[in-house]
Amino acid sequence: MKKIDAVVLKETKYIAAWCLIFSILMQAVFLVVSKWNYTVLLGNLLGCVTAVLNFFLMGLTVQSAVLKEEKEAKTAMKVSQLYRNMLVLIIVVVGILIPCFNTVSVIVPIFFPRIAIALRPLFDKSLRS
Repeated sequence: MKKIDAVVLKETKYIAAWCLIFSILMQAVFLVVSKWNYTVLLGNLLGCVTAVLNFFLMGLTVQSAVLKEEKEAKTAMKVSQLYRNMLVLIIVVVGILIPCFNTVSVIVPIFFPRIAIALRPLFDKSLRS
């Protein structure tokens, strides 16, 4: 088993931290609109773990792809994306079908990493041009 690159761990921690922040905000919204119950929390946990896992697996794929030839790397990235998207879809469908999970709180966290990545330049001065 290969060693996980420090950059992959750092970026995954960044995404996980933002997912936690956004999850707290989402829980607060459910509380404010009087729609909070345990299914919201369980759905949020499922969605966030899925989102962070998806990001981490993508990082591992990139880590191994940089060591390959261009064509082989592209193929590896496409296959990884297909499998990761299938995994996310299956988990979201399970979260929707099992009544102990709130549907909205399962789906919304899947988008938290994209939001975190979009916000990154606002907080990281080295990314600003």
